[in-house]
Parts: sequence; C-alpha cells; structure tokens
Amino acid sequence: MGIANAHNLLETAGEQPHPYGIVVRLKPGDPFRKLLGEDWERTHWFATAAERDRVRADMARRHEYSRTGDAPALSFEKVENLAASRGI
Repeated sequence: MGIANAHNLLETAGEQPHPYGIVVRLKPGDPFRKLLGEDWERTHWFATAAERDRVRADMARRHEYSRTGDAPALSFEKVENLAASRGI
C-alpha cells in the first residue's frame, strides 16, 4: 500500500542501529481490515527502548480530540531486533 504523503513519516538518517520497534496492527473485527487486508501491519523502529516506549505510550493514549468512549482501534506490540541491540 502506498503512502499519500511520505514526507509525513519520520525517518532518521545515519548509521545508528534502530533495534527497538513497535508493530502496529488493526484489532480483530475492525472494519478497516476490509480495506487494508487481514494481515496489515506497520513496524516503526527506534534507536532506544526508552524512545520506543515513549512513542508507544503516545500512540496508545486517548487523545484530547477523541470523543467520549473512543479508544485506539490499533494494537501496539513491542519488538526487538536482538541481532542489532545485543550484537548476536
């Protein structure tokens, strides 16, 4: 699936490894699965676990513009690339 505005995605340049990630998936029963597919997911990578955890908390929070009763319709799973983070 293409991205309408690729410039909106943050991409960090440089040689530093980004071994800590967040896998974003649609929750079961979400109507967007019909549009994006049952297996849609997006992985965001970060240089540190602290940065990953901060971003994950922000992604999963109830935003100030949410309506009463709204909740994030995505699941956020922490992942780690052990080869990059521990030199395995």
